[in-house]
Amino acid sequence: MEMNRSRNATRNIIFGVILKIYQLVLPFAMRTIIMYELGVKYLGLNSLFTSILQVLNLAELGVGSAMVFSMYKPIAHGDSKTICALMKLYKIYYRVIGLVVLVSGLVLLPFIPKLIAGDVPDGINIYVLYLLNLLATVFTYWLFAYKNSILQAHQRQDVVSKVTIVTDTCKYILQIGMLFAFHNYYYYVCVLLLSQIFNNILTAIVSNKLYPQFQAEGKLPKETVNEIDQKIKDLFTSKLGFTIVSSADTVVISAFLGLEALAIYQNYYYIINAVMGFVAIVYSSITAGVGNSMIVYDTEKNYRDYRIFTFLACWITAFCVSCFSGLFQPFMKLWMGKELLLPYPLVILLCVYFWVYEYIMMASVYKDAGGIWHEDRFRPLFSGLVNLSLNLLTVKLLGLYGIVLSTIISMVVISAPWITSNIFKLIFKKSAKKYIAKVGYYLFTAIVATTVTNIIIKVIPDNGWLWFVVKAAVCVVVSNSIIFMMLLKVSEFSDAVSLIAKMFHAEKLVQKFKLNKESEK
Repeated sequence: MEMNRSRNATRNIIFGVILKIYQLVLPFAMRTIIMYELGVKYLGLNSLFTSILQVLNLAELGVGSAMVFSMYKPIAHGDSKTICALMKLYKIYYRVIGLVVLVSGLVLLPFIPKLIAGDVPDGINIYVLYLLNLLATVFTYWLFAYKNSILQAHQRQDVVSKVTIVTDTCKYILQIGMLFAFHNYYYYVCVLLLSQIFNNILTAIVSNKLYPQFQAEGKLPKETVNEIDQKIKDLFTSKLGFTIVSSADTVVISAFLGLEALAIYQNYYYIINAVMGFVAIVYSSITAGVGNSMIVYDTEKNYRDYRIFTFLACWITAFCVSCFSGLFQPFMKLWMGKELLLPYPLVILLCVYFWVYEYIMMASVYKDAGGIWHEDRFRPLFSGLVNLSLNLLTVKLLGLYGIVLSTIISMVVISAPWITSNIFKLIFKKSAKKYIAKVGYYLFTAIVATTVTNIIIKVIPDNGWLWFVVKAAVCVVVSNSIIFMMLLKVSEFSDAVSLIAKMFHAEKLVQKFKLNKESEK
């Protein structure tokens, strides 16, 4: 059975973007309220607990990715019996994972104060806050987590987005009410716990309604289980490396520089992470379709698609970097005040980090869809260990500069070349030289667009929100104009336009434009 990949991807992207805008605006409001109602150290605590729980989520081992990948083939072949058996296995694994996370979290409990340099907010018991956050994480595994897999494997992330909008609306209304009425951070975290339970239950109800034929029952052959277990083992090192990269920075900043420095850094990273989330919508929306395509179509067709996706990803990242470099400082000045600004050279480093990160994430779509986890299993781990080692070596000498530089070096030297080599060797079975040269040109395009955009917007005054909006509009127009001019002649340009037209059902309009262009010649 061939999926309608374009329709599913379009639907997922549309609802994913709606959800991401929602999840950007309301958490932004929450972060602002916490800052002005409770203080900057509470922002640091929030970030620290999030990172600690990411480390505990190592117990997940990549089970979700392995199980969803295992469903691609039976879905393509209409094998309902195997899908049900996979769901039962998924259910068992997640119950065990929840228990492991709970026990590991309790073992870590006595060491929590050691991860905070300086004082914590007055009247706060960090043990209680940590336990509440831990329980919220545990319930994500124990309450119907396996139901989510059937939605992901069928490219129905739009359903997950709709459920999340409903549950997050309830959560944010209650959290804002608690902060204004009681100025109590404990109540704020309790609402987080309850909303996670509500989200899991509602997702399970919707999943049962859409796919009632798929229930957790049956048994898989031993060979299949062994194959899945091997995928999980391969994914563990990948998960470990990714967690080190994503969490080490936060924990090291808190332990060596304190909660206030962490809060300032996280204000910037919050914006970058929000934009990463928007781009991740596209990646997550196409992953199942790419996996299906690898089963249905030949290597050349998939390689052509990969070049198109790279083109689109590099356009998006070039535009984002142009905006980050030009708008970060004026925005932070208006949002948090001059005293909570990072030095501008550090902003440039964050832009470099974003570009490299997005390149790796785009390549990871094909790594995950192609299931080459065994061959790729040590890449994230080595990259993460290098990142952590450099963090510890440079944090006292260079402060936040050392933290960001460590991450960039680990990605540029290890992760990006390694994943590119794996994809071309194992999936496309060809040399990556021409592809790398083109990516180099895309990077050059990003540098030119960023430089010119920044030169132009520097002449615009830096006073108030109105001028910020003017700067933002100029960033959008100038950066995209330069990118358009520099990429217009690239061979992937017309293919990318056709793909976007297909996704949004505008093929006839594009074809008409092409015919008019040919008649003019």
